[in-house]
Amino acid sequence: MCPRAPKESTLSRSRPRSRDAHGLDRLNHVTADAAEAALLSCCGSRRWARLIADHRPYPDLDALLAAGDEASYDLTPADLAEALADESMTGHPLPGHPLPADAGVGVGALAAHTALRAAHAAYEQRFGHAFVICLDGLAPEETLDGLLTGIRDRLGNEPEEERANAAEELRRIARGRLTRLMTPEGTMPDIARFRPA
Repeated sequence: MCPRAPKESTLSRSRPRSRDAHGLDRLNHVTADAAEAALLSCCGSRRWARLIADHRPYPDLDALLAAGDEASYDLTPADLAEALADESMTGHPLPGHPLPADAGVGVGALAAHTALRAAHAAYEQRFGHAFVICLDGLAPEETLDGLLTGIRDRLGNEPEEERANAAEELRRIARGRLTRLMTPEGTMPDIARFRPA
């Protein structure tokens, strides 16, 4: 007797299977703990990850992204603080820009990284949390300028306004990470602190 294929919902059958289907299948069928661990790699709020994991299965990437957005909009101040505490620029190289410790770094890159570290320290002192910005869509050679411009522009914000900006940037970052997690190359982590590239 042949084993039966898992039953699909009517909604999932009505839509064509896209390149994210493999990642969604993995997310939809792993244990709740494994799903939360994978989702925590996208946003550091445990409540955010739990909300999305609890509403599985998702028929497609759009439904997953909508759930991620909804959970992001529902972050409490404590959830936002937890997610912001999980974000850190320390030790994370920028795409296309080697860290100053790497061989062959030019004076311009070293100066830019120094300026970024100083701006980040000023931001953390003013607002009490890490600076977050979504750089999806920028070319690698534009990321450092995007970071510096963003952090300098936002340093003048009032704390409440900046908290709202940070929440929106976290939402956008989580969308990008969810999308990358669902690609065929995306890795469903076995440990809670995996971060997709």
